[in-house]
Amino acid sequence: MSTDTLRLRHVTPEFRTYCGDDALGGLARELERAGTERAVLVCVPAIAEHTEAMRRLHNALGSRVAGVFDGVVEHSPLPAVEEARTYLGKARADAVIAVGGGSAVVTARAASILLAEDRDIRELCTQRGPDGSLVSPKLSAAKLPQWVVPSTPTSAYAKAGAAVRDPASGERLALYDPKIRAKGIALDPVLAGTAPARLVWTASLNVLSMAVEGLLSRTADPLADALLCQALRMVVHWLPRLRAEPDTTAPRLQLMLAALLSGQGSDYTGGGLAQALSHAVGPRSSAGNGVVEALLLPHVMRFDAEAVLHRFAQIGDVLRAPDNFPEAVTVAVEQLLATLEVPTQLRDVGVTADALLESADHAMDDWAITAGPRTPDRRQVIDLLTTAW
Repeated sequence: MSTDTLRLRHVTPEFRTYCGDDALGGLARELERAGTERAVLVCVPAIAEHTEAMRRLHNALGSRVAGVFDGVVEHSPLPAVEEARTYLGKARADAVIAVGGGSAVVTARAASILLAEDRDIRELCTQRGPDGSLVSPKLSAAKLPQWVVPSTPTSAYAKAGAAVRDPASGERLALYDPKIRAKGIALDPVLAGTAPARLVWTASLNVLSMAVEGLLSRTADPLADALLCQALRMVVHWLPRLRAEPDTTAPRLQLMLAALLSGQGSDYTGGGLAQALSHAVGPRSSAGNGVVEALLLPHVMRFDAEAVLHRFAQIGDVLRAPDNFPEAVTVAVEQLLATLEVPTQLRDVGVTADALLESADHAMDDWAITAGPRTPDRRQVIDLLTTAW
C-alpha cells in the first residue's frame, strides 16, 4: 500500500437547516419531534424589542415558548452568562433557542453547560494540565437541546464550544462539550434583517477568516476542504453585495449559509492563530472580533507559510491569484480585505500598544492557537502583534 494513502475520520453530526419564509415552521416541527414543551429564547434586548421578529417567533412556536432571556451582552461576559443560567433554571427550560448573533449562541450554550454541570466555571473550562498542555475537562451531564435562529452570520452555529469572558480578569474561559452542539438552524428572512448591516459585515469577516485558516490546516480532509472552499466563494461573492444592498435579504441569508459551511468545515480542521489572537485582542479594540481577525489574517498566513506551502493553492484558486505560491495568495487576501475596507493596523481599531503583552499572554492559553499548522511561542506572538500594530 502506498505510504501517501489518504486516511481520515469525518463524522457529520446531526444537524437540520431550514431557510426561507417557512423556516420557523421547520423549527416548530423540530421542537415537537424532540418532545420539548418549555423552550427559552436567548437574545439581546434589541431582538426582544423587535415587534415583528418576536411575533413571528411566538406565532410559529406557540405555547412551547416558556420565556425570553434578553440579557445577552457582546463577548458573552460571565455575569450575563450566569444570569442566563439562572433564568433557564427558573423557567424549567427543556430546550434553548439562541436568537441573534454569535454572542447569543455562545451565551445560550455556556449557560446550558453551567446549569447542567452545576459547578464553578473554572472547574469546567479548558486549562493547563500538569505537563503544560491545554486540556478540556470531560463534561458528562446531559445538556438542554439547542437550536439557532440567527440575525448575523457566525461560524458558532455548528460548534461544540462556548467561550466566556471574565471581565474582572480579562480571561477567556473556554467550555467544550459535543453534547451542546445545536440540533439545527432556522434562517428566517425577517430575523435576518434585524441586525445592522455593519454588524453583518463584521461577522462575515470572521467567516472569511475561519475559512482561510481552515484551508491552511495540516488536516488532509477533502470533505472539510469542500465546505471551506464553498464558504470562501460565497463570502467573496455576497459580502460586496451586502455593502451595495444593505437592506436586502438575499446577501444576509447567503452569508449565513456561508457561515454554517465555514463553521462545519473548520470544526474538522481546528482553529488557527488569527482566531486565537482575535479572541485576545478583540475585546480590547473598538471593532468587532471579525474585523480584528481579518486584519491579522495576512500576518498569520505569512507566519504559517513555511509549514503548509501546499495548502495555499485552494485559496489561490478561489481568489484567482496570479499563482498559488504563499506570497501571491496572501497578497490576494490583502487586496480582497482592502476592497472590503478592512483596517490594516491594530492601532486603527483602538488597540493600545500596552495591550499587546497582555493580549499575547491570553492568546497563549487559547485552544485555537494549538490548532494551526505552526504553533508560536510567546515571543513570536508578541512580534506578530507588534508588526500588526
